[in-house]
Amino acid sequence: MIMNIAARVLSGPTGLSEHELLQLLEQPPNPEWGDAALPCFVFAKSRRMAPQNAAVEIAEALAQVHGVQAETAGPYVNLKLDPAVYAPALLEQIGAEDFGRLNLGQGKRLVIDMSSPNIAKPFGIGHLRSTVIGAALYRLLAETGYETVSVNHLGDWGTQFGKQITAYKRWGKDEELAGDPIGESLKLYVRFHEEAEQDASLETEARDWFRRLEEGDPEAQRLWRYFVDISMQEFNRMYKRLGVTFDHVLGESFYNDKMKPVVEELRGLGLLEESDGAMVVRLDDLDLPPCLILKTDGTTIYPTRDLATAIYRKKEMDAERLLYVVGAEQKLHFRQVFAVLRKMGADWATQCEHVPFGLMRFEGKKMSTRRGKVVMLNEVLDEAVSRALAVIQDKNPDLPDQQKVAEQVGIGAVIFGDLKNNRSNEVDFSLEDALRFDGETGPYVQYTHARIKSVLNRLQGQQTEGETDRNTESNAGPQQQITEGDTNLLGDAGWSLLKQLSRYPEALERAVDRLEPSVMARFALDTAQSFNRFYHHERIEDGGPLRLRITELTAELLARSLYLLGLHAPNQM
Repeated sequence: MIMNIAARVLSGPTGLSEHELLQLLEQPPNPEWGDAALPCFVFAKSRRMAPQNAAVEIAEALAQVHGVQAETAGPYVNLKLDPAVYAPALLEQIGAEDFGRLNLGQGKRLVIDMSSPNIAKPFGIGHLRSTVIGAALYRLLAETGYETVSVNHLGDWGTQFGKQITAYKRWGKDEELAGDPIGESLKLYVRFHEEAEQDASLETEARDWFRRLEEGDPEAQRLWRYFVDISMQEFNRMYKRLGVTFDHVLGESFYNDKMKPVVEELRGLGLLEESDGAMVVRLDDLDLPPCLILKTDGTTIYPTRDLATAIYRKKEMDAERLLYVVGAEQKLHFRQVFAVLRKMGADWATQCEHVPFGLMRFEGKKMSTRRGKVVMLNEVLDEAVSRALAVIQDKNPDLPDQQKVAEQVGIGAVIFGDLKNNRSNEVDFSLEDALRFDGETGPYVQYTHARIKSVLNRLQGQQTEGETDRNTESNAGPQQQITEGDTNLLGDAGWSLLKQLSRYPEALERAVDRLEPSVMARFALDTAQSFNRFYHHERIEDGGPLRLRITELTAELLARSLYLLGLHAPNQM
């Protein structure tokens, strides 16, 4: 919004449209330099003068504009807006019911493939990224006009089940599995890989079991169903704690009867070729290795299933855009799958997009299911809640519903600790850092929201209970008129906070455009920091309706931002 004002002011003196100016304007690195900066390099040719001279010319033209102070800094024009002139309008726009309600998606149906844990494996901290990034994108995209559909594409098919069955048949004990199904399943899987290093026949036996599973062998089917059922019980418990739901839970096995038609279509199009006994689609023209469709024993593989999956989502789910929130290590796989779709004549393959994310380490350690190096997410969440509860009991022993708030803060800390990072980066997750109540953490943002609610309750003489969600209305009652005289009470910290709040639509649009939840996490952190500066520099009760209204709007936008990221906004902490 600040940039829109600057673009409108600059349009006359520069001769550029507001849209063109919005592409050029920058936010000064030092707030003291101004509210917006215009680089003048683009005018050097059109005005036949050095950029710094163009900057002087534009600044002089702005000298008579009411409410704007223009200063030059080399080839830049820095604009400072007068709060007395612009604060009331900004406040009115931020407080409008449709503020930040964007319609970027225009109702398009978008299917998000997310989470996708493997059956018979524990739900470890490594599964967190796809789950919480996907859930945040689901909310962000829905907030901006998309019809979002989430799909949990369970890893419930493939050669790993041949390995799991082989391990069970050789070393499994029913009584131990009954006592700890997931833990014992992991032990069997790890033992398989340890033993296979010395006994190559195990891999052959595993492939045979998977072949029998694909052919419908009753014993293979029985064991497969057992591992699926016990895994889903554990997964659903984790999803409930994380506050994550799915519109569809469709594992790879769902597409078993849909793969043969895909293989036949590839064969009919003349795309299938034999290579060392396997069947592939060559992608030499795209500088990619061949895409494996059928292994030498005739069984399917990941690309086969993902081709069938994409076609199903397009034709049966009527998806106009398909996103795959999957680790960056699968980049080549998706390039191959999307390339094969295009060779099949699917022009909609251009709307398929891999949303990669970096590896997560836990306090410096890389995780590996095959080696048994798994940090259980449930244990991490339990520890996070326990530590949050200890802080609450120490700082606010009279707080009602301490356990509920500890769950919201502890689990929120884990989610925010992931989402504040650029998704492409590797994350070295530290529980101790994530749970700090100061610094760039979820608890810091949540505590700021709770502080604001406490201030509002005291000033308004009203009691607020529970927590705030995205639909919470302001509890201030009828709004008092904000006059230009009130803006004299705003103060520098208040003006900075107001400008920060005005950036919400820009942050939301950028987060969706880049498919990057960390943009919204950054907005929440910057807003919390800006409010706390305002809180410490200005007495809210001495600022009339203006400071009170800004405080209310800060609480509303923090709650909205936390909701979009998948966190609660407690009213008390």
